[in-house]
Amino acid sequence: ASRAKWKVIAADMPLSLVVRDVPLHPEVFEAVANADNGAPKGRELEIAGLLQFIKRNRIHNVVWITADVHYCSANYYDPRKAKFTEFLPFWEFVAGPLNAGTFGPNVLDTTFGPEVKYQCVPKKPNRAPSEGMQFFGKIKIDARTSAMTVSLHNVANEKLYSVVLPPLLS
Repeated sequence: ASRAKWKVIAADMPLSLVVRDVPLHPEVFEAVANADNGAPKGRELEIAGLLQFIKRNRIHNVVWITADVHYCSANYYDPRKAKFTEFLPFWEFVAGPLNAGTFGPNVLDTTFGPEVKYQCVPKKPNRAPSEGMQFFGKIKIDARTSAMTVSLHNVANEKLYSVVLPPLLS
């Protein structure tokens, strides 16, 4: 029932980046994606239900912000490219954590049709925080146009990627 122009969903784990519990249990997944690229299973069922609800109720301008994969990424989700198609297109922006080893990129599970638009990963894995490969995001909404600008930055506050999202009519 929100009348807000933008609906931002914050989640601790990314939607389609495969995060395995390695090295102890590589068959166990810490996040939503389960690496099978098929119909939703496990935690993916909860996301599928939420995405269906958003589509069924015509809730536009939904953006996800997630973290916990030790690099940054901007991902666009398109039902035309997905195995599960009952959702409206949306963006997910991933950044963080701010003080941990940097590594990646993670494999994408295609259940929800993600497309990587941008990612910043170290050339060598498991880089120390002192090497500056730490990331955060900023969101700014223009008061006049209601356009949302999302940018990803490194620890020195250098803008690495930015996209302007015009609001859709609800």
